[in-house]
Amino acid sequence: MRGMGKTKSMRRTVLAGLCGAALAGAVLAAPGTAQADGRGHPSKGAPRWQLKDSGTDARFRGLAAVSGRTAWVAGTKGTVLRTTDGGETWRDVSPPGAADLEFRDVEAFDGRRAVVLAIGEGEASRVLRTEDGGATWTESFRNTDAKAFYDCMTFFDRRHGLAMSDPVDGKYRILSTADGGRSWKVLPNAGMPAAQEGEAAFAASGQCLVSSGPRDVWLATGGAARARVLHSADRGLTWTATDAPIPAGDPARGVFGLAFRDRAHGIAVGGDYRADQASPKAAAVTRDGGRTWDPAARPPPAYRSGVTWFPHSRGTALAVGPTGTDVTTDGGRTWRTVDTGSYDTVDCARDRGCWASGEKGRIARLEPR
Repeated sequence: MRGMGKTKSMRRTVLAGLCGAALAGAVLAAPGTAQADGRGHPSKGAPRWQLKDSGTDARFRGLAAVSGRTAWVAGTKGTVLRTTDGGETWRDVSPPGAADLEFRDVEAFDGRRAVVLAIGEGEASRVLRTEDGGATWTESFRNTDAKAFYDCMTFFDRRHGLAMSDPVDGKYRILSTADGGRSWKVLPNAGMPAAQEGEAAFAASGQCLVSSGPRDVWLATGGAARARVLHSADRGLTWTATDAPIPAGDPARGVFGLAFRDRAHGIAVGGDYRADQASPKAAAVTRDGGRTWDPAARPPPAYRSGVTWFPHSRGTALAVGPTGTDVTTDGGRTWRTVDTGSYDTVDCARDRGCWASGEKGRIARLEPR
């Protein structure tokens, strides 16, 4: 979305396998802050966000968790960083000549292969790819349509992926790749429903376009009378649109981030990104692949831009935003704020390595205490 592009009772439980162990009553605790248990005593062994020194003040809205040791972040001033030692050190692997670009999404296949998306009007929207850990980069797409503005991308596997633009001539535009991001083509828009007046996507966390499995993909929208989630079951050829019960009716409101643990169970987060505006219904859930959405019974207390499921968990997920981190253990129906640090996006790898990133170079890894 152009606006974002320019500014753009938790019950006691066991989070099975979290951070490599089953932890009773585990919740996040801010670095250096004790987390109280049900009797008011500090919890022992609860995981927490551990800030890592990124060495930069760039804002990282793009994040790809490869494992507990390897992660990529992408952000302002054309900055791309990579770690392979759990965040103890970060290597600046920014593409040369990219200082004027705004990276808002990164999708990584491993520690060497990654694709980054730059947002903006016209030629500012670009896709670059590396196969050598960022030592060299190849530009594989540059937008030449002044009406297009790309926001997010996702991959179904190591070869097939999509990227999306805000509406062009009344419909969202979808790019497709079948070779891991080496080349891209615009898909026909005949199967795309019409956009609402003023509707667009938010390039806030790299999660306005997400996939699960080999063919299912979802697109989050805002900025119009109704917040919506669009779904495609054929890799972006045809789509259906469903209203989401998240604040809308203003260019600053809508669904900002999506996460699906399978093709049926999903979470949407968002609200109003302006700090002086309330977001009383900042999360929603679906159990039918996005055909219907229900508001969270107890949502996060404020706008949230990023969300992710804990791997191998049926009910546990994290949501993040400028005012904190929230945890759900019941599939998104109820949330509890467990950290007040500012993050824009969050991601977990299959080995349960979880990362978050955001403003002023903030990067953190979820670690046991």
